[in-house]
Amino acid sequence: MLALIQFTFTVDSSIVNVALPSVQDELNASTADLAWVVNAYVVTAGGLLLLGGRLADLYGRRRIFLLGTAVFAVASLTSGVALNTGMLIAGRFGQGVGEALAAPAALSMIVLMFTDFRERARALAIWGGLSGLGATAGVLLSGTLTEFAGWRWVFFVNLPVAAVVLLVLPRLVDARPGSGVRRIDWAGAALVTTGLIALIAGLLAAGHNGWTAPVVLVPLLVGLATLAAFVAVETRTVAPLVPLSFFASRLRLSANLATMALTSGLAATMFLLTLYMQNVLDYRPLVTGLAYLPFCVAFLGGLMASTALTARLGVTWTIVTGLLLSTGGLLYLAVRMSVGSGYLDVLLPATVLIAVGLGIAFPALQNAALHGVTENDAGLGSGVQTTTQQLGSALGLAIFAAIAISRAAAALDSGATAKAADVTGYRWAFYAAAGALFLAAVLMPTAGRVPPADPSR
Repeated sequence: MLALIQFTFTVDSSIVNVALPSVQDELNASTADLAWVVNAYVVTAGGLLLLGGRLADLYGRRRIFLLGTAVFAVASLTSGVALNTGMLIAGRFGQGVGEALAAPAALSMIVLMFTDFRERARALAIWGGLSGLGATAGVLLSGTLTEFAGWRWVFFVNLPVAAVVLLVLPRLVDARPGSGVRRIDWAGAALVTTGLIALIAGLLAAGHNGWTAPVVLVPLLVGLATLAAFVAVETRTVAPLVPLSFFASRLRLSANLATMALTSGLAATMFLLTLYMQNVLDYRPLVTGLAYLPFCVAFLGGLMASTALTARLGVTWTIVTGLLLSTGGLLYLAVRMSVGSGYLDVLLPATVLIAVGLGIAFPALQNAALHGVTENDAGLGSGVQTTTQQLGSALGLAIFAAIAISRAAAALDSGATAKAADVTGYRWAFYAAAGALFLAAVLMPTAGRVPPADPSR
């Protein structure tokens, strides 16, 4: 049940993309409105996840999870019945708030309920599996629902899932009180939320406007300055929202940084590979979605392998194995892709290798990022982990999309055809993403490791 709602969250971050032309036609939306339909969800969720995780620690994880799921359902209904773009964007903001409350609460419940090492590894594999599948399933579901039922159903489809979770979960999970501390660091909450929202907004804008545009520089500078102020406040307050001692664990810190590299590579791959299939290989949206089905199957295979590898190798070397496999898949894709690439000889082996690596690494990274958390800070740890995923996705789209755009423009100026120039840009972006994953794989063993026999992982 907990993983099911997380699947819905990750689907919703991408499901609206294919439906945007239909939204624009029916609601007479501008290009700027369409950008906010996508970004309102990501920016809000990413900015509020840390606060949501801390509220779960203070007021009870089941309570905050159910509240977040209910908010998400109401916001999905609002988006589905939207009469104009303002109502739709407001609904998307509400969906982001719902995820920020529910996602860290759910992940922290999993970590605290499954204390046995093998059970926790299996539970995180299920969680990671549905979460990762949501990113690809969103593309397939969006094309199918938009083509056969209409764009509003990309939001209505959330309602039965939320209803089942709200009805069933209270029967499966006992209510536990929070930490009992009712003092909230509101100054820290305001600063970190504002800083993260500004930072994510700037990164998302960079993918379309370049790094020197005011719409990019201003929010980035505001975000960095606000986060610096947040760190200063946290060192002085009696009950900090995010105790800086939480990051004293080198393993946790490294796992969160590696998660950022992993999600940045995944976001860039899904975005650029979709453009490659549609703009260069001329795949239709529905065919593009179907092309990702082997990716989903391979991802599940990686998850099943992750549980076994974690038991045999430990968390750290399982992460390294997954990162190196995904690196190999990205390099294969970059080397072999062309204007006339075939699906069976280029796209299929590359995406399968990438997916297996992601499936192996993702649950192990969550295990490492939440190593040693307790009842008092499990929500915080989950909030940090989900925030790094959001930041990684925004960072990947900003950096790797910018690389693709700049290299494609240079190739076009050199006389290449439009499609050949696009391939050049995508190739450079995939090389860069592979480099980021390889660097994370090389550095991960220096963070220390959790031995396989340690039951407290």
